Amino acid sequence: MDKIQNPEVKPTMEKLAKQKTFVGGSPGISQEIIDELSKEINNMLSYAVHNGIVINTEVNALIQNSSVDNLINAHNLLCKNIAPATPKSIYFLKELTKNSSKKTFLSRLPAIRNLLLLALSFLIMFIVSGMSEEVNSANLALGILGNDGFKLLKIIIYLASISGMGVLFFLLKNIITSLKVGILIPEDSIEYSIQILLGIIAGLIMTEIVPAALLNDSFDKPVLALLGGFSSDAIFSILKALVDRLKNLFITTKN
Repeated sequence: MDKIQNPEVKPTMEKLAKQKTFVGGSPGISQEIIDELSKEINNMLSYAVHNGIVINTEVNALIQNSSVDNLINAHNLLCKNIAPATPKSIYFLKELTKNSSKKTFLSRLPAIRNLLLLALSFLIMFIVSGMSEEVNSANLALGILGNDGFKLLKIIIYLASISGMGVLFFLLKNIITSLKVGILIPEDSIEYSIQILLGIIAGLIMTEIVPAALLNDSFDKPVLALLGGFSSDAIFSILKALVDRLKNLFITTKN
């Protein structure tokens, strides 16, 4: 008599047969992750050798063993050795230097190229708007509410261009430092775009919205626009100070 075969057994056996045997790994860790660990370890070693960074000698023994635990320990040690650089930033810099002879420096780093073009644009805007007779100390002192029409537009462009130069001065200096210490990553380009917008807004807020009495009339509006663009964090401190004053006022009134 023929045996009746369970229809669920065959698909299950085929599924198990198709599964790849995991060699050299451990449960829960894919071979792809292990390969990535090895690749990052090699990148960090290469970076450390080229930049004269002292490497912990324990790394060699850990790499020779090649077990998952040892690879993770080697990866952790190298991360400490190359800090503040990271495996991600090292890989990004490695990709930038690949085929460097075929590309110029600016073409390999479009973020820096865009920032330089923006800096040049803000400088041209500053010069052109500053040449207008309507942009003067008297009209700047009147503020947004005291001016109208194209005169107001020219003043806003003048202050915004100063704020833009301030924030780009900060970002370009920051990029130079990032390249030297090897911490530049692709996501920085998104951060730079946000910081430029925040810097322009901060400069306009400091010149036209923050009360002059709060700043003790120590700086002219162009200087405040430059400071606001260079350090948008300052506007957060000023706004926080205003909020604290309001809180103290309500607390005093309540008491």
